[in-house]
Amino acid sequence: MDNIWKTSLWQQYGAALAMLEDGITRCPDQLWTLNLWVDDDDQRYGQFWFVAYHCLFWTDLLLTGTMEGFAPPAPFVRGGLPDQSYSKAQVLAYFTLCRQRCQTTIEGLTEAKAQQICVFEWMEPSFLELLLYSMRHVQEHAAQLSLVLGQQNIPGADWIPRASANPA
Repeated sequence: MDNIWKTSLWQQYGAALAMLEDGITRCPDQLWTLNLWVDDDDQRYGQFWFVAYHCLFWTDLLLTGTMEGFAPPAPFVRGGLPDQSYSKAQVLAYFTLCRQRCQTTIEGLTEAKAQQICVFEWMEPSFLELLLYSMRHVQEHAAQLSLVLGQQNIPGADWIPRASANPA
């Protein structure tokens, strides 16, 4: 696959991830369990920490191209909620892992892999389209976290145009 495409894809996916990281790192401890919205099944699904974790879980899963055999790294669980909220340190460690997996996946992307069809219950995209779909998902949740922090007068990044060459 042409390097200009891989570089451009990483620059933008990496920027979306950096926006997510900004929201996670800026969240003060007292807002970590704040409900962004109410879920009728369990209030924790709408909590700040869970939205961040949910975004990373799906980023990690979608980078594999399949649901079969996927399991997040410990201590994270697939499906359902843990007994207790994940800590900010745990979520940030998962973030670092996901960012690295994303960059490695994009750098190693071949034409054949980009065209590979990925089968999910809700769609059957090419792997390249799945990467774009996942990037949109990251940006959606990064924006939600940023909005909540802004409503609490917690300043942060306004816009990150490209992935940093040397992430912190």
